[in-house]
Amino acid sequence: MTMAATTADADGQELQGVDNERAHRARRRRRSALVHLTQLGVLVVIVGSWQLLVGNDSRKIILYGVPSGIVSRLRTWVTEGTAIGSLGDQIWVTLEEALIGFVIGTTLGIVCGIALGRVRFLAEVFGPYIKVLNSIPRIVLGSVFVLAFGLGIESKVLLVIVLVFFGVFFNAFQGVREVDRNLIANATILGASRWQVTRQVVLPSAFTWIIASLHVSFGFALIGAIVGEFLGGSQGLGVLIKNAQGTFDANGVWAAMMIMGIVALLAEWLITRLENRLLRWRPAQLSGPDL
Repeated sequence: MTMAATTADADGQELQGVDNERAHRARRRRRSALVHLTQLGVLVVIVGSWQLLVGNDSRKIILYGVPSGIVSRLRTWVTEGTAIGSLGDQIWVTLEEALIGFVIGTTLGIVCGIALGRVRFLAEVFGPYIKVLNSIPRIVLGSVFVLAFGLGIESKVLLVIVLVFFGVFFNAFQGVREVDRNLIANATILGASRWQVTRQVVLPSAFTWIIASLHVSFGFALIGAIVGEFLGGSQGLGVLIKNAQGTFDANGVWAAMMIMGIVALLAEWLITRLENRLLRWRPAQLSGPDL
């Protein structure tokens, strides 16, 4: 009788746990729906207010653009192309520059950040130079790169590398410095070499910092590509923005910026997926107040 009662209690607790999980999932779905509806409402208010405030005033349309005109400009670019070629080609040119510079800048930032974080001598030697280079307005270097390397892809990629490198470097460097020294000491006591400690202890611990820097760095990569094209280029979204600015076409400027935003959101989604896959070992964050 006691055993039967115990079994019944266990089954009851299991069913209660299943019900609680279902209720939790239902609450998450309702919250997600509410968030998306609120986001849509905010967008509708902003776009609607913009459209109403500008109206049909030609002067305001020239200065500020209008949502209906932006949609019309995008439709024209998609169906008829732009003055410098098809819209797809312009997006690809900018994306290619941003991706190449992003990969190179990220790789250099991670390698240099870990190296200087692990080897104090290197940090003391190169630290001042990195601080000086970081203090230079990096957008200004775009003009130098255009003069030195011409209007080709090289000048844009170099500007992207410079913009991406420092954000990734400082995160990687700080991530290495924040690694628990007890873990390093224990691994060393167990006979791990310096390379093994770096690869198996330091790098996984600093990876959260590194991945966090990628969310911001890809935005800088797009900015570098756009600015490089704006300073000197024959193709790309930056050239579209430059041409639209030169002809007082605010709708064209906003249309190119909207395309940039869509590309950035897609990149953010991919980086988030990568983060979730690479950091599956990370414990779930504690629940707390909404930010």
